[in-house]
Amino acid sequence: MRTPSVLFVCVKNGGKSQMAAALMRKAAGGRIAVHSAGTAPGSALNALSVQALEEVGAPVDGEYPKPIDPQLLRAVDLVVTLGRDARDARVDAAYVENWDTDEPSERGIDGIERMRLVRDDIAARVDALAARLLDPASPTR
Repeated sequence: MRTPSVLFVCVKNGGKSQMAAALMRKAAGGRIAVHSAGTAPGSALNALSVQALEEVGAPVDGEYPKPIDPQLLRAVDLVVTLGRDARDARVDAAYVENWDTDEPSERGIDGIERMRLVRDDIAARVDALAARLLDPASPTR
């Protein structure tokens, strides 16, 4: 049985897509090939995202913002965009699922509290996706 694969994409690849990838690595324990990229990668990971991930044992050691690799985009089973701003012509060509994640700043919640809420929203989605990708009968495989 082959290993399912997923590519998480956001705009800068410094926050939400990195969070999703780290949480998926933790949830899947190596049973899913996990990648992340950005449509317009930034220069560094978001420090609050990193802190929120470390709190739950999902480190991002060695990770950095990267652009979308066209070959990888064609090879993965699923592309998950985190926010509609991450959609572009390259991503639209692949099998795509969009996650409009919670945005606590719209409710006046900022800082590490915001990141924890974003992390928890993404973690719930990641857990459901991991179960789906690991199910041999899933059409996403």
